[in-house]
Amino acid sequence: MSGEWMGYVAATLTTVAFVPQALKTLRSRNTRDISLSMYVVFTAGIGFWLGYGIWLESWPMIGCNSVTLLLAGAILGMKLRYG
Repeated sequence: MSGEWMGYVAATLTTVAFVPQALKTLRSRNTRDISLSMYVVFTAGIGFWLGYGIWLESWPMIGCNSVTLLLAGAILGMKLRYG
């Protein structure tokens, strides 16, 4: 087994760490204290990480960044809709 297992662990931990905050925001629809510029940059960055993972054919990067992009995109959409 290569060091790729570290990528799977890192991908899982960073994605799972983001889930509670995303769920709280999605449930409450309270985005007042979220920085719009930070979420625009963050979501774009996750999109680029996903693209990089696809280019590398790295399943840990593809999996975690797909989930995180979905959650971040939902929060960004709510921020744009609800302010």
